[in-house]
Amino acid sequence: MTSIRKRTYSRVTREATELLGKLIRLSRKERKMTESELAGRAGISRATLQKIEQGELKCEIGLFFELATLVGVKLFGAEESAVPMHLARINDKLALLPQSVRTSVKVDDDF
Repeated sequence: MTSIRKRTYSRVTREATELLGKLIRLSRKERKMTESELAGRAGISRATLQKIEQGELKCEIGLFFELATLVGVKLFGAEESAVPMHLARINDKLALLPQSVRTSVKVDDDF
């Protein structure tokens, strides 16, 4: 019998998903959208929307981002037009780094 190990998340991760979920709920309500309306626009069930608004860690990150975009929550603290600029900057930095990272081997050269 194999035991399934439950995934644990750090406090920061739990708080971040809860914050994003509540920002989505707040923005939805400020825009006077029902759960059914937003869920329909996102192509998800109302139950999934409720889980996301509660910060459920098992929901897809793409759904969090799509819902945030639909209700106007700024992702990464930036205007929508700034995200591609940030992405391009990160891609430039990544291009300068090695393709893979290897663990360094400690050489014991004490004689």
